[in-house]
Amino acid sequence: MAGFSRRTILTTTLAAPFVARFSGGRHAVAAPSLAARPLVFAHRGCSAQRPEHTLASYAKAITDGADFVEPDLVPTKDGVLVCRHESNIAATSDVSTRPEFANRKRTLTIDGRQETGWFTTDFTLAELKTLRACERLPQLRAHNTRYNGHFDIPTFEEMIDFVAAESAARGRTIGLIPEVKNSTHFHALGFNPEATFLSIIAAHTYTRSAPLEVQSFETTNLRSLNSAVKAINPQARVMFLMGERNATPPDLLAKGEKTTFGDLMKPEGLKDIRSYADVIGPSLTDLIPRDADGAWQQPTTLVDDAHAAGLLVHAYTCRPENAFLPKQLRNTDGPAARNVAGSIAEIRRYLDMGLDGFFTDDPAIGRKAVDRI
Repeated sequence: MAGFSRRTILTTTLAAPFVARFSGGRHAVAAPSLAARPLVFAHRGCSAQRPEHTLASYAKAITDGADFVEPDLVPTKDGVLVCRHESNIAATSDVSTRPEFANRKRTLTIDGRQETGWFTTDFTLAELKTLRACERLPQLRAHNTRYNGHFDIPTFEEMIDFVAAESAARGRTIGLIPEVKNSTHFHALGFNPEATFLSIIAAHTYTRSAPLEVQSFETTNLRSLNSAVKAINPQARVMFLMGERNATPPDLLAKGEKTTFGDLMKPEGLKDIRSYADVIGPSLTDLIPRDADGAWQQPTTLVDDAHAAGLLVHAYTCRPENAFLPKQLRNTDGPAARNVAGSIAEIRRYLDMGLDGFFTDDPAIGRKAVDRI
């Protein structure tokens, strides 16, 4: 099979349903990919270069060639969806320096874990808009701290309008890959983030027509979102994110069930996921585990098993600093050093396993890795 790589064969296979429709050919096992090449997902924007979930981070990601940009979504006290990785904004805003909000610091249990800080559900949108974003990882990404205080916390609708404007200006379509966060927790507080999400994507021309992939670590909301999202945007996809193998999805945990993410990574679990999702989102260590020193061990069969179940695989998260790379690819410049060559080598290793897309904190590096295929 000269001239064909594993990636070429997989891409051809994933495109087969479109060929089959017109030629009577055999259907592919996996759902068709959204692109002929692996997709580059900007994790919280370009979070390696700008404070995460700011318009600056999304702009940098788009400039650097991301196929999709990720907004994580949490509600405010008045029910507005804003772009933050979690409800606790202690690490990503200047709220701790604001004396007028000192009395709102408290401890909450979210998905079985206690957290202390300031939470979006205790702030109206107007109050949140008085805060400024800051770098989450200042020890590793000191260069991003120069942007502390420059940007506010965007709403989901502001983010959609921004991406739509960038798409129009650049003449290329940019996908959105939003995550509906902590659904069980927010429902317990009286919010309905799924209903709000659906109303927003239905109201915007861009989200009705651009590539859209909705993510969650929970199964219950994905079962309800699957058909509803696709009724609004027929090309939309649904991705089940996978947490630690020995952990139970929060919605199942709340029901007293014991099924773990590891159980769902088995062939029978993957077949069930295919009934309500098109894609799985495992961590990189679910593809190639690491030992206690961070060294790569033997790869798992998860990518192949997911494809056999008809699922695409979009894994998280590629980061360029030595601290996040497998031991075999680190250089001697220290944990906080950007290691572009090592990051490209890591990404290429996963792509050689047949990965269909990946989240990266630095889309420019991801773009280089993909474009060398």
